[in-house]
Amino acid sequence: MQTRKLGKSNLEVSTIGLGCMGMSFSYGPPKDKKEMIALLQSAVKRGVTFFDTAEVYGPFTNEELVGEALAPFRGKVVIATKFGFDLSGGDNRPGAAGLNSRPKHIKEAVDGSLKRLRVDVIDLYYQHRVDPDVPIEDVAGAVKELIQAGKVKHFGLSEAGAQTIRRAHAVQPVAALQSEYSLWWRRPEAEILPLLEELGIGFVPYSPLGKGYLTGKIDENTTFDSTDFRSTLPRFTPEALKANQALIDLLGSMAKRKKATPAQIALAWLLARKPWIVPIPGTTKLHRLDENIGSVSVELTPDDLREIENAASKITVQGDRYPEKLEKMTYR
Repeated sequence: MQTRKLGKSNLEVSTIGLGCMGMSFSYGPPKDKKEMIALLQSAVKRGVTFFDTAEVYGPFTNEELVGEALAPFRGKVVIATKFGFDLSGGDNRPGAAGLNSRPKHIKEAVDGSLKRLRVDVIDLYYQHRVDPDVPIEDVAGAVKELIQAGKVKHFGLSEAGAQTIRRAHAVQPVAALQSEYSLWWRRPEAEILPLLEELGIGFVPYSPLGKGYLTGKIDENTTFDSTDFRSTLPRFTPEALKANQALIDLLGSMAKRKKATPAQIALAWLLARKPWIVPIPGTTKLHRLDENIGSVSVELTPDDLREIENAASKITVQGDRYPEKLEKMTYR
């Protein structure tokens, strides 16, 4: 496995990371713990060194899973987790928990995450969503204190807007931004990617396979369990899935030529955008993990990239990515 550095932070990670959320949360019922521990450990053996979790996934159970699975590999892997939700209410549906990034809350949250992850220091600590009630300077200042105290190594933001990133970075350098980015969600290209390049911040795209859609394995006839949050997303209605098939056809035709899969083309496209981009596709299946890792060796030439760009520019993706309430939590 090749490695990449997240911006100027010197945080070096595997070129493809592993998003762990779906093992415990959001994509149907929680998966078998023993199987997921085996999968996480298999990822390490295949060269993956970058693992992504959050306290809200479960809540708490995903951090516990990651902590237990990766305990034998301390010092050899980078674990990223996130703070910023108020989990005292007990409702763990995606988007149901309120935001809380008050410095006092952050300092309580970090101790819980350290314990669950079984580590002495968190490699990368993201604010999960920007809290409009707390100045970002206060958030960055609180994480700066945690870095000085030896509890955190690097500060990150998720789904933050350009001005927020700039203001936070002035207080405590931001190592990485984690936001959704893929061929079917390209909003970061307008303002965010140029800003990250300017400031030397790494970019960690989540849902780089469009929550599974860009694998080509989901179509208008796919049904989702009520515990799968895709059942609530406008972009996953049968009408939207059918309308967006052109994107799958585009990936499929390039995949045939490259002797790859649509998912590998989607990931290779992201990797070709910038050398400081590290996608974190999630999976609960070993063969999918191998497929995702295989994208690192898929080479897209400048001509290939131009062809994808020309074809993609003629496709208008249908359906909002989130319900209105969740979308309002982004790009603040």
